[in-house]
Amino acid sequence: MKWIQLACAFLLPAWLLAQPSALEQALFDLPGLAFKKIDAPEGFESAYELSIRQPVDHKDPARGYFYQRAFLSHRSFDAPMVMATEGYNRPSNRLYELTQYLGANQVAVEHRYFGASVPEKADYAYLNLEQATADLHHVRELLGQLYPKAWVSTGISKGGQTTIFYRYFYPDDVAASVPYVAPLNLELKDKRIYAFLDTVGSDACRNAIRQVQLRLLKERDKALPLLRWYAKGAKESFTYLDFEQAFEFGILEYPFSFWQMGFDCKTIPEAKKDDLEKLLEHFVEVVGLSFFNDDTMNGYASHYWQAGTQMGYYGYETDDFKGLIKVLPAEPSAVFMPGKAPMTFEPGLVRKVYDWLASQGNRFIYIYGGTDTWTATGVPPSGKVDAHWYIMPGQNHGSARIKNMSEADQKKLIGQLKAWMGE
Repeated sequence: MKWIQLACAFLLPAWLLAQPSALEQALFDLPGLAFKKIDAPEGFESAYELSIRQPVDHKDPARGYFYQRAFLSHRSFDAPMVMATEGYNRPSNRLYELTQYLGANQVAVEHRYFGASVPEKADYAYLNLEQATADLHHVRELLGQLYPKAWVSTGISKGGQTTIFYRYFYPDDVAASVPYVAPLNLELKDKRIYAFLDTVGSDACRNAIRQVQLRLLKERDKALPLLRWYAKGAKESFTYLDFEQAFEFGILEYPFSFWQMGFDCKTIPEAKKDDLEKLLEHFVEVVGLSFFNDDTMNGYASHYWQAGTQMGYYGYETDDFKGLIKVLPAEPSAVFMPGKAPMTFEPGLVRKVYDWLASQGNRFIYIYGGTDTWTATGVPPSGKVDAHWYIMPGQNHGSARIKNMSEADQKKLIGQLKAWMGE
């Protein structure tokens, strides 16, 4: 009889034999959530791509819903949770280093109006920080039913900004917040960026950067045809900006990108000696024109909307290039609004958050790179709050990470986090 039962079992489809795990059963029971299983990262029991039903307008759900993408990596119901607050799209699962250091579960939440998390009718009126953080609060309440241990939020760059704003609107949602390389811009063109670029690194390095800019602008008649051929080969199109506008923006962006991404001063060509082609190769490697082509404008449209309305951004000084900037205004903005909509920046929120962080922003750990341009508009240290700042000498936007800290700093940082988490 046992043999017959076993033989019948082999004839059944695998999906009938498989029993849902405890996590899958729990996810089934959560309202407004769909999921599919994906490959789990090493050390995790399972992982799922989630689709979470969110109101377009949290104040008026009658305006409709959309599904927000998130990725859940599960170790145990008894482990803490790291919520990664993405600033852009999140097309696949990835682990944040904090998740590993804390032995935590992780949920990475794609930002509304990016990637797959876009309403059918994407009205930008509902792309604001109040709505985006309400999305995160809903995720916290939903998954918090399954994960009762301490939650920590973290994010990188614009994701770090999202972490900061999330904590401002929902201060009790998490035990601690760890934003990486996160600016808090106070103006549409925050002047602190200019001061940083005028003082970062050595005089010699900054001068070498400026000489490259000057040479390319002075020889634009030779440089532009070469860059056009490059753009044609890369199948880049320029209609939001025309090609010469993109060229001038690229020249002005060059020092910002150079320091942000940690390029070596030794790689800068000698502007007065080297061939123009060598300068252009270096320029394309650091920034080029791809940052200003149509694909980038479309991909970052939602980002620029947020910068131009609530989050602020930066602009470009042109004093060193009088007579050489021919198609851009004297102090152009780095914000490119979708559809060239007018910028209506309101500084009220960022200034409130700035003041709140200085006086009430407890249980934050800020991580910045000493040579990252975005550190210029980072959250400044305050002695009035229980928070910690790690400004890492010589590190940039991509390398200012816990793994690159000294062993002593790593131990101190993780120890403080665990204390806040009640461990």
